[in-house]
Amino acid sequence: MSKLVIVESPTKAKTIKGFLGKEYKVESSFGHIRDLPKSKIGVDVENNFEPTYVIPAKAKKRVNELKKLAEKAEMVYFATDEDREGEAISWHLQKIFQLPKDKQKRIAFHEITKKAIDAALANPRDINSDLVDAQQARRILDRLVGYKLSPLLWKKVAKGLSAGRVQSAALRLIVEREEERNKFKAEEYWTVEGLANKNSQKFKVALYQENKKTLGKFDLDKNKAQTAVKDIQLAELIVSKVEAKKTNKTPLPPFTTSTLQQDANRRFGYSAKQTMMLAQQLYEGIKLNGRGTVGLITYMRTDSLNLSDDFIEQVNNYLKNNLGSEYTVTGGRKFKKKSKLVQEAHEAIRPTDVENEPSEIKSYLDKRQYKIYELIWQRAVASQMAEAVIETTSVVIDAKNTPWNLKAVGSVMKFLGWKKIYQSNGEDNQLPELKKNDQINLEKLEALQHFTVPPARYSEAGLVKAMEKLGIGRPSTYAPTIATLITRKYTTKEEKRLAPTEIAIIVNKLLVEHFPDVVDYGFTAEMEDDLDHIAHGQKEWQPIIAEFYQPFIKNLNMKEKELNKKEITETATDEICEKCGSPMVIKLGRFGKFMACTNYPDCKNTKPLNGNGEVEEPEKTDEKCPTCGAAMIIKTGRFGKFMACQNYPKCKTTKNLSKSTGAKCTKCQKGEMVEKYTKTGKIFYSCDQYPDCKHAVWSKPTGEYCPECKQLLLHAAKNTIKCEECSFEKTE
Repeated sequence: MSKLVIVESPTKAKTIKGFLGKEYKVESSFGHIRDLPKSKIGVDVENNFEPTYVIPAKAKKRVNELKKLAEKAEMVYFATDEDREGEAISWHLQKIFQLPKDKQKRIAFHEITKKAIDAALANPRDINSDLVDAQQARRILDRLVGYKLSPLLWKKVAKGLSAGRVQSAALRLIVEREEERNKFKAEEYWTVEGLANKNSQKFKVALYQENKKTLGKFDLDKNKAQTAVKDIQLAELIVSKVEAKKTNKTPLPPFTTSTLQQDANRRFGYSAKQTMMLAQQLYEGIKLNGRGTVGLITYMRTDSLNLSDDFIEQVNNYLKNNLGSEYTVTGGRKFKKKSKLVQEAHEAIRPTDVENEPSEIKSYLDKRQYKIYELIWQRAVASQMAEAVIETTSVVIDAKNTPWNLKAVGSVMKFLGWKKIYQSNGEDNQLPELKKNDQINLEKLEALQHFTVPPARYSEAGLVKAMEKLGIGRPSTYAPTIATLITRKYTTKEEKRLAPTEIAIIVNKLLVEHFPDVVDYGFTAEMEDDLDHIAHGQKEWQPIIAEFYQPFIKNLNMKEKELNKKEITETATDEICEKCGSPMVIKLGRFGKFMACTNYPDCKNTKPLNGNGEVEEPEKTDEKCPTCGAAMIIKTGRFGKFMACQNYPKCKTTKNLSKSTGAKCTKCQKGEMVEKYTKTGKIFYSCDQYPDCKHAVWSKPTGEYCPECKQLLLHAAKNTIKCEECSFEKTE
C-alpha cells in the first residue's frame, strides 16, 4: 500500500474510494479520536489553559489500526471536513501518528465528487493551526463553563442540570419570549371585510378610509364597524382610483446552514438535528445506479452565500437549455454576507451537479432525503435566475354619500423568473379589469371582531434565526444546542413550538441575576467573533480564554457561598399542612413545582400543582385498590396522569392510565391502541392487550386504516399521513 486517505465517516470513505485508484487506501476514523476526559475537567487553568486529551476506550482499537496503516504508508492524506472540527480531527491524528512532515498532508474539499477529490490531491497543504486553535478554544471555553457552572446548579437548584455558554444564552431567548407572553394583555380591534364582484369575478375588499383618512388598527370599535357595514351595504360603490405598480422581486440567496434548517422546519416540520442528519447523508454520498456512490450536495455547515464560478456557469447553461435565456442573469448573481467574518467553508449549500435534477434521482433517495435535496437544488438554481416581475394593483372604492372607502389589492405575476423553479407559499387576490368610475357590486360585507395575540413561542426555525441574528453560535452549533435544551428538559415542544419548563425559568433567572456574562447576548456574540478572529490568525486563543475565565471563576466562587438553595427553589404560601399543622411551601422538583410540608422528613405530605400554580386536587375514581381495598385516585406524575392508591405512602400501588387513540389494534383485532410512555418520557402507542399483544408504533394512529393493506394510518411529518406497513401516504 502506498497512499492512505483518512476521513471521519465510513460512508464518506466509501464514496471517495470509488474515485481513487488502487494505490490509495481510504479509511475512516469514525469521528473524533481524542477529546478532553469525561471524568475530570481536563484543562490546566494554572498552566495557560493547557488541555489534556485522551483517546476514548471505544476509539483505542481504531486508533491503533490507523496508526499501523499510517506507518506503512508512503503518504498519509488527512481528508476530514474542511471546517474547524474537521481540521481538529486531522490535527489529533497527526499528533498520534507522529509521522515525518514529508509523509503527511492535509487535503480539503467542500464537495465529494471525483473532480473535487482530484483537485484536493493535486493541491495538498499543511494543517491550519489557526483553525485548530479556534476549535480548541471553543472546546476549552465550553468545558470551563460546563464543568464549573453545572455543579453549582446541582447544589443550588436541582441535580442533573447543565449550563453552557451558547446553550444558556439560547435558553434565555426561550424564557424571555415566555415572559413576554405572560405579560401580554390582549386588545380588541375590529375590521370590516368582504367580497365584491365585477363582471361575475369575485375579489376581496376591506374598509380602508373614513372621511379620506386611512384607518388605523384600533380606530374601529364594534358600533362604528357595524355602522360602516350598514352604510356601505346601502350605498352605490364606485371605483375612484386605480394604481398599478410593477415590482421586480430578487430571488433568495442559496442556503446557509441556518436558512436550510429554518426552511426545512417551516415546510416539513423537521428539527434542526434531523435536517443536518439528512444533509450529511446527501453530502457523504448516495448510490446511483451505474454511477457508483455520489456526493449530491456541498458541505452543509457553512454561513457563506458564495457560489463557485463553475457552478454559476453550469446553472446558466442548464437554464438556457431547459427554460430559455430570458430566465438567466448575465454574469451570474453574487450575494454578500452581512457578518464581518464567515466560516471557513467556501460556498453556500448547493447541488454538486445541477444536472442531478431532483426528479431524475428521486428513486435513489428516501422521502425525507428527497425533500431536503429538492429544496437545496431549487434554492441554489433559483438564486441564479432572472427576477420575478409582479404587478400589484391597488383599487380604492367610494361608498357614495357615506364617509367610507373600501380598498382592494391584487397581484398578478407578469414574469415568473426564479419563481418558476422555487415557489413560495401564498395566494394572490386576483382582481378583474377595473378602471375609474366603474360600478362595483357587493357580495358580502361583515364586521369582524379580533384580539391581538401574544408573540408566538419560538419554533426551531425561529430560534435558529434569532440565534443567527444575535450572533449566538455558528453553523455547527445551532442543531446540537437546540437538541441539548430538549434533552436536558429545559424546554418541551407544545404544538411544535419550544416552551420553557419550570426548571428552565428558575435556572435562567439565576444565571441572568448572578452570571450575566454567561447569558448576555452581546457578550456571547463577541466571544463568537473572537473565535472567528482566532480562526483567521488575528488573535491568540489563550488570552481570550484568560480574559473570560478570571472574572468568571472569581464570581463563581463568591456565588457558591452567597446563594441559598431554599431562596432559589422554595416559595412561601399561606397553606397549612392538614396532616401536621406546619406551613406548606412551593418547592421545585425534577419535573416541576409541587407543594410540600416544611416539617419534612417527619411529615412527607406533598400536593401536585397545576399549570396555574394552584393545588391540583386528586381525581376520585370508582376503582378500588387491588392491594388494600382503598379508593384509587388519579394523580399527575413525571409522564402525565396515572392511577394511585389513596393510602399512599402506606400503600404504593399504582396503575397506568392509558389515553385512548380510538384506533383498534390491527394485529390482535381485540385491543385498542393507547398512548404510553417509555422510561425516558417519550410517547409511543401500543395495544392495551399487552403483554398478550406487543403491537406498538411511535407515531399517533389517526383512527383510520390503510385502503391498500388495512393496517393503521399514522400521523407522520407535517400534514402527512402514512401507513405503518406499506408505502401508502396522503396529505391531511
